[in-house]
Amino acid sequence: MLRLITDFDGPIIDVSERYYRVYQFCLEKTRRTNQLVQELPKAEFWQLKRSRVPEKQIALNSGLDEAQAQEFVQLRRQTAHTEPYFNYDTLAPGAVDALLKIQKAGIDLAVMTMRRVRELDYAFKKYDLGRFFPENRCYCLTNDYVKTRDIEDKPLLMARALEELPPAGDIWMVGDTEADITAAKNYGIKVIAVESGIRDRTQLELYHPDLIVKDFSAAVDLILQAKRIV
Repeated sequence: MLRLITDFDGPIIDVSERYYRVYQFCLEKTRRTNQLVQELPKAEFWQLKRSRVPEKQIALNSGLDEAQAQEFVQLRRQTAHTEPYFNYDTLAPGAVDALLKIQKAGIDLAVMTMRRVRELDYAFKKYDLGRFFPENRCYCLTNDYVKTRDIEDKPLLMARALEELPPAGDIWMVGDTEADITAAKNYGIKVIAVESGIRDRTQLELYHPDLIVKDFSAAVDLILQAKRIV
């Protein structure tokens, strides 16, 4: 059996607009009345995020002072994963077509994400994605889970998945961050990194995935091609 474990945000969902709206909100809330700030254009902001420039530096680049930058970071942490802002998420181009290809090919598909249950359910309902992921193929955080760091939490999800899922002869992981790559490599799983998410190619290369491709569609095409060769 061939299994594909995919991350959610990045490969399937484009979170760039949500993160940018949160940035705009935090900048506006943190600036003093009549203080001149420099709101970064979305493209510049997103590139800073993708190259892992710290939130504090993004705040400083936008014209906030040191104290305000600290406040900005705290406010951003409290806001980024709240329901009003999840409404700004969109489907990544080609993601649903790729999911349909997986379904048609009979590949065992699971999702593994740092979203909490309510956050994943929200997106499933909004975009009718639950049809691709049965409940016993969804690995996410409980609503009351206390996060540490994704690079530590995601391998724990992978360990749980490998323990609970039926054996598979061939397993692939698709993701857009160092947490995805680490979770896969810790358990000897082949991993494809996609450039459609929150890390750029330079950052992804630091963690040595097996392959780096443009997006989820390209990753699925490669996996299907490998399946045909085998």
